[in-house]
Amino acid sequence: QVQLVESGGGLVQAGGSLRLSCAASGRFFSINVMGWYRQAPGKQRELVAAITSGGDTNYADSVKGRFTISRDNAKNTVYLQMNSLKTEDTAVYYCNAVITTYSSGTMTRGYWGQGTQVTVSS
Repeated sequence: QVQLVESGGGLVQAGGSLRLSCAASGRFFSINVMGWYRQAPGKQRELVAAITSGGDTNYADSVKGRFTISRDNAKNTVYLQMNSLKTEDTAVYYCNAVITTYSSGTMTRGYWGQGTQVTVSS
């Protein structure tokens, strides 16, 4: 059973910083892409940032220059450092990881964390 557990959300004033963490646990062969998505009230879930196992990154235009995604492959953990936060960054942030498991054969699919609330006040 694969689980993604997020931490680090909270309430912060505009201009402040937060760091999100997401750790994968369970039995699996490998973790491929890891990423962070967010969903604000009344809006669709959107990609914030993603990172491959080799360290290649991709960011939404709205967070470029302010957010940094990183991962520790030895700890199966992905991080999102969020600086210069804006009120429009308020959302539930979800961790996603593409993971290969083995049962009677290999299977690769995406897994989601439970979400962590980030609230930025003005």
